[in-house]
Amino acid sequence: MGGRGLKRQSDGILVFSEFISGSLHPVTLEILGKARDLADKVSSDVLAVMVGSGLSEAARELVFHGADVVYSIDHPSLTDFDPLLFQQNLVPLLRELNPLTFLLGATQIGRCLGPRIAAQLGTGITADCTDLDMTPEGNLVQVRPAFAGNIIATIITRTRPQMATVRYRVMKPASRDQSREGRIIARDAAFTTPSAKVITSSRSTGIDISSADIIVSVGRGLPRREDLRLIEDLADALGGIVGSSRPLVDDGWISKEHQVGFSGNVVKPRLYIACGISGSPQHLFGMKDSEYIIAINKDPSAAIFRVADVGVTMDLNEVLPLLALEIRKRNLSH
Repeated sequence: MGGRGLKRQSDGILVFSEFISGSLHPVTLEILGKARDLADKVSSDVLAVMVGSGLSEAARELVFHGADVVYSIDHPSLTDFDPLLFQQNLVPLLRELNPLTFLLGATQIGRCLGPRIAAQLGTGITADCTDLDMTPEGNLVQVRPAFAGNIIATIITRTRPQMATVRYRVMKPASRDQSREGRIIARDAAFTTPSAKVITSSRSTGIDISSADIIVSVGRGLPRREDLRLIEDLADALGGIVGSSRPLVDDGWISKEHQVGFSGNVVKPRLYIACGISGSPQHLFGMKDSEYIIAINKDPSAAIFRVADVGVTMDLNEVLPLLALEIRKRNLSH
């Protein structure tokens, strides 16, 4: 694709475009939308970089979604995510481009790759940002929850490039414009053999609750750890994923990848069922934009009812088995 050159190479906003299992992670399009806003504030360009295999179609999509220049590092050996090989391919490009800012998704891959690159470049990185802004002087204003979500921190990094990982589903995706033009630049892949090879597959590192359409979430109102089976059974009947508020994660009842809220995951499922969750501001932040919310809690004054579409004031041990049974009956009748 033809297109304009960089305005000022060192001022570019560079986005790591996560491409795994043959598709772009949706967080990439969200970051591109924000990067476009940031770049416009400093009269700069939006750059994107992809590492993987079979990238040509996805590279065009990045242009259609706002990238001015796309750097494509395409080779069959890069099909699976290997943090060491990805790092070896990205760091030389970053040193060459010297971008003002480098943004990654706060995914399993971004959280693994970002700190490695920051350490090698001798720069800082702010993790799990929920918002970004840019000053006229080119300082990236990074916003993220801190102290277990009790405060919102605003961070400015003195070193360059300014690096941050961005949470999924907290920013508006870039709109698609098939008439946009941009440059796609192929880069040769580096194949230095890592001293210790680490392979991480996005499909084998656990659940991705932020992408779930149906979530059955549980909180402190669950009487006993063994009662988690009731939550799991309902989630299974619905074809959904189990979520959790922070207290159960802190108590070791469930792993952190299930956590919803400020210090966990931001989710926007079609259906969110909150079981025994009081509705603290930290938890509401992570799920308030769900399309349909059902809250089950014995306490009629629980804050969760203020955001729920349907509220049920019953004991979890009474209502959950009946709900799962009824759903399974309906599934069998269809």
